[in-house]
Amino acid sequence: MKRIVMMAVFMVLAAALLAFSAENKKEPFAVVTSEEVKAMIDRQEPGLILIDARTPQEFQEVHIKGAVNLPLPVLEKNPAALTFSKDATLVFYCNGFKCGKSPKAARLAASLGYVRLSVLSEGMPAWEEKGFAIYAGPDYEKKIETSRIAPRELQKILTDTPTAITLVDVRDANEYADGHIPGAVNIPASNFATLSSGLEKDKKIVVYCNSGGRSYNAYRKLKKMAFGDIAQAIFTDWQEIGLPVSKGLTR
Repeated sequence: MKRIVMMAVFMVLAAALLAFSAENKKEPFAVVTSEEVKAMIDRQEPGLILIDARTPQEFQEVHIKGAVNLPLPVLEKNPAALTFSKDATLVFYCNGFKCGKSPKAARLAASLGYVRLSVLSEGMPAWEEKGFAIYAGPDYEKKIETSRIAPRELQKILTDTPTAITLVDVRDANEYADGHIPGAVNIPASNFATLSSGLEKDKKIVVYCNSGGRSYNAYRKLKKMAFGDIAQAIFTDWQEIGLPVSKGLTR
């Protein structure tokens, strides 16, 4: 009986220790959405400072209107660059869910005594996608070159090493249901960045649409979110040589 009681006490203590550890690992910032940040701006949140933790080049191309640029390497080298009042509301952002710059910058701010901290985890790509106010520099509309993948090459990858690739159909859900490349998931181009959190950076990402317009936009967003191994395919090319097509909404 005594042994049972001791075991029960041990289990309670272990659970308490785990809970304590989890609490201690809690981030010193809140995670906010683009809509929540826009609401802060609209209501003129007192002391609100939007901090873009990306590179100066990225900032000059496009940034949230009214934001200031404090790149993470600058903050790490010189934390004194954070010269705001300690009761300011600081919102950090970078290039989306997989970008670690804004959380690192927010943790650094917390170590300096800032307590009103938030991270816009969706980042700049989702903010743009939702049509919220931006500053667009002269290079904003500059075209980029995409890496195209031919249908037969894509089919070979899907057959030989299917787990090494994520194939994304960026058309609308009804188009996807009418016919898509087997193994593709559907993330519509209209909210691609917002729904991109499940994409893995250690896999090759291939985006496709019917003729290239929407997949170009998705490719551009992936580029901005620092996905390294990406390619663009064309669904009509796949169909024209008679490769298999799946139907339905199974993802």
